[in-house]
Amino acid sequence: MIASPFQEMYVVDSNPELAGLKVRCSMHRKRILWIAGLLCLLLAALFFIVRNHYVKAPAQQPRAAAVVAVTRGNLASSLSVAGQFQPYQQVDLHAKVSGYIRWIKVDIGDRVRQGEVLALLEVPELQNQVEGAQAEVRHSQSDITRAQSEVVSAESTYSAVHAEYTRLKEASKERPGLIAEQELDDARAKDQQAAAQVGVAKASLNSMQEQLGVSRASQSRLETMSSYEKIIAPFAGVVTKRYADTGTLIQAGQDNNTATLPVVQVAQSDLLRLRMPVPEGDVPYIQVGGDVEVTVSATGHKFTGKIIRFSRALDTNTRTMLTEVDVPNRDLSLSPGMYAETTIQLLQKNGTLILPAQAVVQNGDQSYVLVVDATNHVEKRNVTLGIQTSNRVEITSGLQTGDNVIASGQTGYQLGEIVSPHAAFIPTAAQEVSE
Repeated sequence: MIASPFQEMYVVDSNPELAGLKVRCSMHRKRILWIAGLLCLLLAALFFIVRNHYVKAPAQQPRAAAVVAVTRGNLASSLSVAGQFQPYQQVDLHAKVSGYIRWIKVDIGDRVRQGEVLALLEVPELQNQVEGAQAEVRHSQSDITRAQSEVVSAESTYSAVHAEYTRLKEASKERPGLIAEQELDDARAKDQQAAAQVGVAKASLNSMQEQLGVSRASQSRLETMSSYEKIIAPFAGVVTKRYADTGTLIQAGQDNNTATLPVVQVAQSDLLRLRMPVPEGDVPYIQVGGDVEVTVSATGHKFTGKIIRFSRALDTNTRTMLTEVDVPNRDLSLSPGMYAETTIQLLQKNGTLILPAQAVVQNGDQSYVLVVDATNHVEKRNVTLGIQTSNRVEITSGLQTGDNVIASGQTGYQLGEIVSPHAAFIPTAAQEVSE
């Protein structure tokens, strides 16, 4: 008979006793294996319990903290602002009288000397007026000469008439009745008339002299106006603008409100003003003679100047105060309008407590540091700041020399925490620049 693949097949031992023995031996071996496994599990559990009870875990090491010591040193605060060069003096030269430009000999960029004639105007009618004034002076001088002659003639007539009257008067006194009263009265009248003629002649002379003064004043005024035909440089400088050419009609500039065309613009560039806007908060530290480090990127110039003047008033729009440094520029290597980077030294203190700026935590209006005490515990201390620079600050209260202050990562430490302090590396200003 053929068995199906899905039909179970059983092998039957022909000896029943032997088969039972085999079954009992198999069950005994399984029991032994179960017991051995349980014993192993018990022993392992016991081992872990004993180890956890008698073996201690290694102690946790204190966290490292980079600290910096409070030291004493010199600290100076500075202000960096952009400045601009301006001419020391600059002026548009206008004509005082109206006329045509006869010639102009300068152009932009030309250097001129003080008192040098830059252009000449042509004003023919003004010259005629000068000649008329000179004629008036000569006429007044002639009138004075004539008046002086009239005074001399009147005085001579008066002397003769007065002498005759004096003789008649003396003779009448010596011999009464010798001289008729009518004759004596006529002589007295002639004497008084001659004296009056002298006064009239002198008054006429004074009038002529005053008229001469008027004529001379008019002549002087017109000659002065004639001198305005010349456009003269008021100071040594450089011509920066030229507004007119030969033949241009130039109107007289009477006042600043009159929109007239200038002839040229002259700027004094051998001495420049470096103008800098100082913010309101730094104004109290600005003083005449203060040092200013100047760097001109366009030319590569670097030099130190002194504050010469400041406006002592704030611009209401920018809230800044204008401050100036005078910069010699004899070779004209610097041009007005150039920009310069300036560093103004505001305040300096010697022997003050100093910390790196990164060691101080700003919390609103309060400033504090984390100090590692003698037992390596972290504690918080409020501090008061003084001078502040880009990388260092002055401590005016709250710390002492030698205190160790955590230099960075202050928010990661807990108050009272034990730390392992080590010196922090704080690069100096020179190292920061080199990097």
